[in-house]
Amino acid sequence: MLARNLVTMSSAAYLPFVYQIVLASGIAVAIIGASHFFGQRARTNTIQDSAYECGIDGGGLARSRFPVKFYLIALLFLLFDIEVIFLLPWAFIYREFLADGIAILLPILGFLGLLTLGLFYEIKKGALDWER
Repeated sequence: MLARNLVTMSSAAYLPFVYQIVLASGIAVAIIGASHFFGQRARTNTIQDSAYECGIDGGGLARSRFPVKFYLIALLFLLFDIEVIFLLPWAFIYREFLADGIAILLPILGFLGLLTLGLFYEIKKGALDWER
């Protein structure tokens, strides 16, 4: 009897997850169906099918080269952005660890110091200098 109640209780705990999957699947099917129903149907016109480029004819190479500097700045942004995301959970639990007497300020200051050293290194190497 107890095992049966545990199985029932554990499967009931997954119901919100199942509801969310069903709702997400339903929304995805509805959006795809609406796109198919209201979307463009076999209207082929070279002017309508061409990409709109702010009034400029869309001629030219489809694969233009970007400078490496663009990718470097994008990767640095992602790197520092993800590291800031690591700080959010720490900020939420800081007060709880402080109440328990566990010192977590020094490790996070070390982490921030390492980030600052990395940023100064990037500035010194000229990685953030766009004109170079």
